[in-house]
Amino acid sequence: MSRFHAPIAEQIWDMKYRLKEADGTPVDGTVEDTWRRIARALASVEQDQALWEDRFYAALEDFKFLPAGRITAGAGTGRAVTLFNCFVMGTIPDTMGGIFDALKEAALTMQQGGGIGYDFSTIRPRGAEVKGVAADASGPLSFMDVWDAMCRTIMSAGSRRGAMMATMRCDHPDIEAFIEAKKDPARLRMFNLSVLVTDPFMAAVKADGPWELAFGGRVYKTVQARDLWNRIMRNTYDFAEPGVIFIDRINTANNLGYVETIAATNPCGEQPLPPYGACLLGSVNLAALVTDPFTPHARIDEAKLADLVAMAVRMMDNTVDASRFPLPAQEAEARAKRRIGLGVTGLADALLMVGLRYGSDEAVAQTSAWMKAIARASYLASVGLAKEKGAFPLFDAKAFLASGNMMGMDEDVRAEIATHGIRNALLTSVAPTGTISLFAGNVSSGIEPVFAYAYTRKVLQKDGSRTEEEVVDYAVRLWRELKGDAPLPDYFVNAQTLAPLDHVKMQAAAQRWVDSSISKTINCPEDISFEDFQEVYLSAWDQGCKGCTTYRPNAVTGSVLTVSEKEPKPEAQPQTGGEVVYLSEPLDRPAALEGQTYKLKWPGSEHALYITINDILIAGHRRPFEVFINSKNMEHYAWTVALTRMISAVFRRGGDISFVVEELKAVFDPRGGAWMEGRYVPSILAAIGGVIERHLIAIGFIAGEGLGLKSDPKAEIVTSLAKAEGAPKSVCPSCGSHAVQMKEGCMSCNDCGHSKCG
Repeated sequence: MSRFHAPIAEQIWDMKYRLKEADGTPVDGTVEDTWRRIARALASVEQDQALWEDRFYAALEDFKFLPAGRITAGAGTGRAVTLFNCFVMGTIPDTMGGIFDALKEAALTMQQGGGIGYDFSTIRPRGAEVKGVAADASGPLSFMDVWDAMCRTIMSAGSRRGAMMATMRCDHPDIEAFIEAKKDPARLRMFNLSVLVTDPFMAAVKADGPWELAFGGRVYKTVQARDLWNRIMRNTYDFAEPGVIFIDRINTANNLGYVETIAATNPCGEQPLPPYGACLLGSVNLAALVTDPFTPHARIDEAKLADLVAMAVRMMDNTVDASRFPLPAQEAEARAKRRIGLGVTGLADALLMVGLRYGSDEAVAQTSAWMKAIARASYLASVGLAKEKGAFPLFDAKAFLASGNMMGMDEDVRAEIATHGIRNALLTSVAPTGTISLFAGNVSSGIEPVFAYAYTRKVLQKDGSRTEEEVVDYAVRLWRELKGDAPLPDYFVNAQTLAPLDHVKMQAAAQRWVDSSISKTINCPEDISFEDFQEVYLSAWDQGCKGCTTYRPNAVTGSVLTVSEKEPKPEAQPQTGGEVVYLSEPLDRPAALEGQTYKLKWPGSEHALYITINDILIAGHRRPFEVFINSKNMEHYAWTVALTRMISAVFRRGGDISFVVEELKAVFDPRGGAWMEGRYVPSILAAIGGVIERHLIAIGFIAGEGLGLKSDPKAEIVTSLAKAEGAPKSVCPSCGSHAVQMKEGCMSCNDCGHSKCG
C-alpha cells in the first residue's frame, strides 16, 4: 500500500527526490528506500550507526520530519553536492580585485545550487572618488548587474537554480537607486532585494525627522526619513520589491552577537547569516502529529512532539558533518557554530484539525504554544548533544546567555545551557516548504494559511496527452474521509480571504520562539489602499517581526496572466508612425534590400567579424529584416551561422524586435570580456548586440542607446486571466502549465512543484 496521500506527492518524489542512475534508472525503488538512504547517510557519523539509522528512519517515516529538499535529494547519493540550503557570502571589499574575487566565490557556490545573500552596502556610492585612477566610482548597482549576469550564465549552463538576495543599508547614499532598481523590468531579475532598516531609521520615520545618507564618514545627502520610507513602500506596493529587513532587531536578538555581525540574509529571508554563514533546513510536519482531528479531543501530544524534535535536531547536527561545502570558508563557519534551521510545516492544517481559524486570537495563542514547545525541545536536545559530543567551538556561556533571544528563554533551559553548553548556536527557522509540503501530501506550507483547499491539476501522460486530477489540501482530504460530504466549517479560511493584519499576527506569534527568522508572504488584496498597505509593515515592526514580505497582485507585478490557446492569432496591421506590427506570417523577402556592413574586431582575436544588417521598407519606415555574420575564423562558423538564422527569423516576424539587442548585450562570458572604445563589454555576443543597436539607432528604429525593449513583447501578449479561488497564476518555466502561485516569498508551481527560489 502506498505511503503517499496524493498522486502529486508520488510524482514530486519521483521527479525531485528519488535517487536514479544517470540514465534515469531508479535506485530508490520506493519512498521507504529514500527514507532509508537519508537515515543511513545521517547516521554514518555516529558510533552506533545501526541504532541511529533505525531511529532516524522512524522520524522520517510517514512524513513526520521533512528534511529540506537538498538533504532529501542529496544525502547518501555519493554526489558532490552540498546539503546546505542557505549561504551569505563574504563581505565585499571596496576594491576592484576584491569585488571580482567575491564574484568568483558566488559563482562557485551557485554552481552547487546554493542560494546566496550579499550586502552591497560596503561598495562606495556612484560618483565617489576612486583614488589613483582619476575616475569616479560606478556604484554598487553596477556591480549587482555583473552578479546578475553571472547568475544567468550559471543557469544557462544547466545547473540547478540558486537564487540571490541583495541587501543595502537604509543610510547608503545609493539607497534611493536601489529601492527603485526593479522598476526596470529587465534589470536584476536574478535578485531579490531588501532594505536593511535600522532602529534609528524607524525612530526617524515615526518622528518625521531628517535622515543622513553617508559612506566612509562623509554625508552625501540628507533626506526626510518618512519620504525615504514612503519610497520603499511605494515601490513595494507597485513592484513587490524591495522587502524590508529590520537588521538591528536581528543583531540584538542573535545568540552569536558576541562573535558576528549580520548584514544579509539568504534569498527567502528566513536565515540572517554572517559573512560565509551557512545553514541547513528541516521541518516538523505538525499536520501529521494531530490526534483525533476534527473532534473536541483533537490535540498534538507535546511529549511526542518533543521526541520528534530531539531526533530532528540530532539528524540536522549530523548533517553539518556529513555535508560538502562549495568553499572552505563556508565549511569553517558552519563547523565553528553548527547553525541549524529547524522549522515547521502544516501549521494551518493542524490549526484546522483542532478547530481553530488561522489568524484568530485562539490560533495565535496555540501557534505560540506549539512554537514555544518546539523551541524548548530543540534547545534541550542540543544541550543533550553538547553533553555527549561537546558544545559548538565558539560557545561562551556568559555572552551566549546575554543575547536578546536567550534573555527571553525559560530559566530551566538557560540553567542547562550554563551548566553543559549547547551543541548548536542557533536552532530554529521557518523556511519555504512548498515542494516538501506537496511531497508530504499537500499539507499547508510553513506557517502560511492554506493557499487553496482544492484545485485541478493538469498531468502530462507518457503518450503526450494531458489528464486532470484534483489536488486537495491535507486537512480537507481528512475532513472528507471523516465527515463525508458535510460542508467545511466557517473557520476554514485561505490566504486570499484572510486580512493582511491577521497574517502579521501569526508571523509575530511564531517569531517570538524562532531564533533565526521566518519566510512568510503576507497576501494583500489588489485593491488595498496604499495607507493600509503601509500599515502592514508598521504593524510588523511594532509586533516584533524581523522582516516583512508582501504580495499584492497587480498588472505590474504580473498578477499573472496567461495565454489562451483558443485565442485567434492577431492579424497583420498596416504600420503607421512608430506603431508596432505583429505578423501572423513572416515577411517575404524582396529581391533587393538596402543595408550596412560593420567590422567588429574582438581584442585578442586574429580575425574580425563582419556583420551585415539589411532593412526592409514598410509604410515609409525602415526596419531590420535580416543579419549575416561572417568571419575567416572557422572556429566561429557554427555559432555565427546559428545566430544569423535565429536573429533573422526574429526580425522577419515583425513587431518591436529591439529586445534582441538587450538579450545579446546581457550575455556574460565566464572567461572574461574586453575593453572596447573605453567601455567594458562582457562578451563577443554583447559586442554583436552593440553593433545591432547602433544600426537600429541609425535607421531610427529606436531613439538611443539602452532604449530597446528589455523582453520580447509578443511572448507577453495578455489574452486571459487564470484564477483559482482568487489566486493569480502564471506559466511555469519547468512544465509549462498555468499553475504558478506566490507562496512563502516564492513563485511555486502546483502542477510540477517547480519553485523560483530553488
